[in-house]
Amino acid sequence: MTLSLIVFDLDGTLIDSRVDLCNAVNATLQHLGRPALPQAVVATYIGDGVGMLIRRALGDPAGERHDDEYVTSAITYFLEYYHVHKLDNTYVYKGVLEALETIKAANPKILMAVLTNKPVNPSRAICAHFGLDRYFFQNYGGNSFHTKKPDPLGLQTLIAEAAALSGKPLTPSQTLMVGDSDVDILTARNCGARSLGCTFGLAPHSLAAAEPDATVDAPSEWPAAIDRLLID
Repeated sequence: MTLSLIVFDLDGTLIDSRVDLCNAVNATLQHLGRPALPQAVVATYIGDGVGMLIRRALGDPAGERHDDEYVTSAITYFLEYYHVHKLDNTYVYKGVLEALETIKAANPKILMAVLTNKPVNPSRAICAHFGLDRYFFQNYGGNSFHTKKPDPLGLQTLIAEAAALSGKPLTPSQTLMVGDSDVDILTARNCGARSLGCTFGLAPHSLAAAEPDATVDAPSEWPAAIDRLLID
């Protein structure tokens, strides 16, 4: 395989944002007069975008109990709160910056990007704050397109943009999606790309059933895992 593009998920892959996301959800619930939820419970709701995160926290993932106005007001409050508090406790996983630097140095022609279901503005702001943005030619979020992961549109768009930047054709088979949940693995599969699962993230329990091409237990293992995938 000639690898030309590596696309990373954000939450649970590059950063640990569990506490800030959980705090924002519970602040929203309390604003609505509802009891707070345990962080361990809220963490299982992360990964499918803000809308689904809030619906799950409201006990309404199918959208059956609450009208759109109620859910919209909850999402609006969440986003306003999270905008202010998104960096209170969030941090880059140990070894991420070093791994990205190693990948960049060893494979200077490989392009890297971020594709997350988090809204694009906080995603870009967080990456800029931690200096992650210098490694990525693009950063797309859950509101960048009319669909979210695991729909392949975001990944397909990144492949097309990477091909334009490199000046040569780029296929899904030359693309690797790195993420901590089944959402990321299914995104890769739906696009025809390869996948690397991160067992240290927010949803490692979901990886086994999704069957990534390979897994790692720490960001420091990314370079070696990528080398192995290049050989396979």
